[in-house]
Order: sequence, then C-alpha cells, then structure tokens
Amino acid sequence: MRTREAIAALIPHQGLMCLWEAVAEWDEERIVARSDGHRDPAHPLRSGGRLHAVHLCEYGAQLMAVHGGLLARAQGGRARPGVLVALRGVELRLARIDDLPGALEGRARQLAAGADSWQYEFEILHRSEPIARGRAAVMARGD
Repeated sequence: MRTREAIAALIPHQGLMCLWEAVAEWDEERIVARSDGHRDPAHPLRSGGRLHAVHLCEYGAQLMAVHGGLLARAQGGRARPGVLVALRGVELRLARIDDLPGALEGRARQLAAGADSWQYEFEILHRSEPIARGRAAVMARGD
C-alpha cells in the first residue's frame, strides 16, 4: 500500500487525520508503515504551530487500526471500529516532532487479539532511532 487513500479505506480516519502514508510490510502479527506528514503545517493535531511528541501515541494507535484493516480485508471483510481504552509503558524521547527532517517509521506488533479487543506494542522511529514506544489496548465499539 503506497497511498494515504488506500490506507484510509481501511480505517475511520480520513484526510490528513489518516496519519500513515505507506505500508512498507505487514503479516498476521506485525506492520511497518511510513509517514512524512508530521512536517505539514496543516497537520490536524498541531497546536500553537507545533506537533507535540505525545501525538505519537495516535500514530501508534493508527498502526493498530491499519493492521486490523489489513487482516480483515485478507479474510474478505472489514475491521470493526474500535476505541482506544489504554496506553501503557509509553516512552517519548523528545518534546515535539514537527521539526524532524525525513520520514517517520512506525512498527507495531499484535500481542493479543480477542473477539472484541486487541493489544499491541508500538514503536515510532526517526532515522532508525526510536523516538516513542508503548503498548495500547483497543476495544470494539458497540455499534
């Protein structure tokens, strides 16, 4: 998948709120994606002209959503929408990301999957150096 539009077809996040622009690789357990959007002055999560590193948690959560969408599509369906319910062990190695040159790379690995919940660990890198990591849990929405 090499376009934001192809990724957005898998997740509820649309337009610039779809944070990943390309999936480099994925399998049943993990995903690797890339994005250059953190430098965009129109980034929807910017505040006061800056994009704070705490938003890398959203990047991590969207990795989960993209992975779930890819898994569901591979099985002939669509992923159920989910709600982020927990973040654990989050480490941020900088204060902001809008001034980072070059792409971000996101990696996520599924730790557990049930009928109505998923747990992943994620890591966001810049120039091969980790800048954020953590674990996230999502529960399916009761639509």
